[in-house]
Amino acid sequence: MTKLLVRIIHLLRATIRPFVPQTIINYLYHLPKAWLVSRIYGNPGRDLEIISVTGTDGKTTTSLLIYHLLKSAKKKVAVVSTVEARIGGQRVKTGFHVTAPSPWGLQKFLRKVRSKKFRYVIIEATSHGLDQFRFFPLKPFIAVLTNITHEHLDYHKTFDRYLSAKLRLFRHAKHTVVNKDLEIFPMVNERLSKNLFSTYSLNTSSQLRPTQVKYLVGSTKFTLGNLEYEVPLTGEYNLSNTLAAISVALIVGISPSVIRRSLRTFRGIKGRLDEIPNSRGLHLYVDFAHTPNALDSVLKNLASKKRKGKKLIVVFGAASQRDIAKRPMMGKIASQYADQIILTSEDPRSEDPTAIAQEILHGIPRKSRGKTTIIPDRQKAITHALSIAKQGDWVVSCGKGHEESMNLDGRVETPWSEHQAFAKALKDTA
Repeated sequence: MTKLLVRIIHLLRATIRPFVPQTIINYLYHLPKAWLVSRIYGNPGRDLEIISVTGTDGKTTTSLLIYHLLKSAKKKVAVVSTVEARIGGQRVKTGFHVTAPSPWGLQKFLRKVRSKKFRYVIIEATSHGLDQFRFFPLKPFIAVLTNITHEHLDYHKTFDRYLSAKLRLFRHAKHTVVNKDLEIFPMVNERLSKNLFSTYSLNTSSQLRPTQVKYLVGSTKFTLGNLEYEVPLTGEYNLSNTLAAISVALIVGISPSVIRRSLRTFRGIKGRLDEIPNSRGLHLYVDFAHTPNALDSVLKNLASKKRKGKKLIVVFGAASQRDIAKRPMMGKIASQYADQIILTSEDPRSEDPTAIAQEILHGIPRKSRGKTTIIPDRQKAITHALSIAKQGDWVVSCGKGHEESMNLDGRVETPWSEHQAFAKALKDTA
């Protein structure tokens, strides 16, 4: 009887949902739920210093960098990220399958943090979560904006609504940290005119701008003031993320010397330009890049490192029930950097993965389509990439990163590991 009732409720929701504006759902369902849940758990967020990070890309890297810097400085700190949740050095099983957890999961986590008498909590904040009041009634001590580029317009409909959802995070923030390299920085600056700003930049005058930047194979060196820093991350986008984390650390009161020492011990993040060890002399990477901006950043970074005569092979797709306008954009970006493109599945859900690949293909210039292959089976796609790779070549799979499942039919989450897929491909192509 209970199962039948649940099915009826799901059926009614699926039938009625398309006719109800999202704004109404947010204010009549999500907001009251968030308020009620926070009261049930005793509103633990009011006793914590919340550091929240939002942006189209870079949220996870920035969040975990901040966590690492604060923890290295002996601060009592917890973090909720796409990859994991931690309280101090302890990994916590949250069951979160999305970046922004439900109010139930988040408030329960925060109460656990408070019970351990921790002071700081770093939280990734998505535009969906902000729009749906999942973080209500949290008021960040520090709010960080990494970037805003094309993504999630299937949900928000317009870029302005997407921006407004992101900026909701900053309404009650005591301190605001913003990437001044944003093309829309003047607009952000205008909308947040009452906020106390800290800015960072790679290219323009700002409060934190590095000099003497050196991008090495496995790290980046740069100078701030009179100190030289090194972080075991590569690419301009990761240097930008690092500057955001340093900005937060400085606001919290961590000294530059401690920050400098701590950055060197950062171990990276699973699924974020995560290198796969091998004995074949190949440069193999797994990355979560699933937006045009992220794909551009990753491929530009790797293409700049390969030696003359070596290839960059990229394996990627696009998820179903997400922003479809980005598909040809990502195809065009891949064609600019990659020597071989293999289009495959990435959570196809109810769509035909071959049809999704064809939409990506539309963005690839005709002259570049000869270097493009469509292999819907993701394992076979990765195996094919390794079968054509020669010593010294670079292979990167984008889109799945750390995720532990893939939705192939719109209903069931099938166990999946990008790292295991590479391990099998290495074995099968040995």
